[in-house]
Amino acid sequence: MLFRRFPRTSAAVLALLLPFATACGAEAEAESPSSVDSVTLRVGATGWKTEEAVLKYAGLDDTPYEVKWSQFQGGDQQLQAIRAGALDLASSSEIPPVFAAADGSPNFKVVAVQRGATLNQEVVVPKGSKVTDITGLKGRKVGYVQNTTAHYFLYQLLQQAGLKWSDVDAKPLLPNDGLAALNGGSIDAFASYGTSIITAHQQGATTVGSGEDILSGNFLWSARDSVLESPDQRAAVADLIARISKAYAYVRDGHLDGFAKITADATHQPLAQAKKDLVDAQAQRPTQARTVGDDTIASQQKVADVFAELGALKEHLDVKSFWSTTLNADLKKAP
Repeated sequence: MLFRRFPRTSAAVLALLLPFATACGAEAEAESPSSVDSVTLRVGATGWKTEEAVLKYAGLDDTPYEVKWSQFQGGDQQLQAIRAGALDLASSSEIPPVFAAADGSPNFKVVAVQRGATLNQEVVVPKGSKVTDITGLKGRKVGYVQNTTAHYFLYQLLQQAGLKWSDVDAKPLLPNDGLAALNGGSIDAFASYGTSIITAHQQGATTVGSGEDILSGNFLWSARDSVLESPDQRAAVADLIARISKAYAYVRDGHLDGFAKITADATHQPLAQAKKDLVDAQAQRPTQARTVGDDTIASQQKVADVFAELGALKEHLDVKSFWSTTLNADLKKAP
């Protein structure tokens, strides 16, 4: 499945071949090479450009199509960029597509699932806080990243502790803003993920709740409808997703140390901690792509129903309306 870059045929050679191609008719058309090398994919990344880095590390960044990576603080922003036509492919948890599709006219489809770890998805309190568990958040100011995993697991943790959403003073904040607010004392706790949680711990924060066992580990690839209408763009998207799975398999196959060093440099944490996090993440749930199925759709439907119950969605949302099996065949063929 993985495409390799080949030299493009010169215009002069094409001119010489044209009469032969015309004479061969349908047969020549059927055997003509893909023009995937003319494709440019604008792809989103959250936190830091992990996927771009792992492809380069594994030597799989030699795509025949061009990939332009853009960094965002959350998957919700990626889906906003998809809606605005600024991205072709977004990676996120199950939650952002729910809100991006809530108006009933999404311009994207979820086309694949990337299974991944649910570590570093936590509610943290600052150094010196007297709060030791979720019940201690009652009546306090709690920051959270709206319409993301943080929003979901915070709500679920409050329920498990016998609290309602209204029992806390919930403040929607972006990861960097929430971290600053936590350190500045304007919020008492912060529900977030990824590098913001790593940084919070480096600054003395402690964990009072985790989404590790609440979240499904399904991270979704969402592609704009216009991308799925183009055979070449579809092929490029399927190839890129397959390459990322193959790159993580390479990391697990005796190359953890090297990628841990890259991760440590990107996230500004000690190498030993970066390696531990990487090992733990791949042990919990190896990063790999899987095709769209009834179970993956049902998993997101459960999430959407929770947000409807919370009141964050105005009405019930049927999520299967924005899922597509278009890439299933190509992903199944990928090595």
